[in-house]
Amino acid sequence: MLSEALTRAESLIRTIPDYPEPGVQFRDITPLLADARALRTVIHAMIAPFEGSFDVVAGVEARGFLLAGAAAMEAGAGLVPIRKAGKLPLPAASVTYALEYGTATIEAHDDIAGGSRVLLVDDVLATGGTLVAAHQLVAELGGVVVGTAVLMELTALGGREVVGDVHTVFTG
Repeated sequence: MLSEALTRAESLIRTIPDYPEPGVQFRDITPLLADARALRTVIHAMIAPFEGSFDVVAGVEARGFLLAGAAAMEAGAGLVPIRKAGKLPLPAASVTYALEYGTATIEAHDDIAGGSRVLLVDDVLATGGTLVAAHQLVAELGGVVVGTAVLMELTALGGREVVGDVHTVFTG
């Protein structure tokens, strides 16, 4: 059961039908991000199971950056952005993964020291492809993923079966 503070935070997430295309129910977290109390509540909930077990937070572009940055600050950890291809001047590693129609590539600089314990953070777990690729990317850079945390899991899309163990704050 969610605490009163988490229930309030979840109520700030809007569902926008048919965005960015017909049939998609987009989860808009910007009202939650704009509320300092709600943001602090969800960041605490995201990192609590991993306290003391990570050195770096890796955030997946784009909304995952926002959550990962807050998580890193709260935990006193470093932050490594995982970007879409072509957004970094010196990518050290990249992983290409399948989408429903085509492929996508994510990249990161070589800012994860070998053996660093990494908490991987994103906003939504949907089909799981991006998070699987992010796990591969961290490993390629020499880091060890000690946990994966997402704000929301869209359970109907089956991403957990693809990614494995993921800590989620909300399900939708």
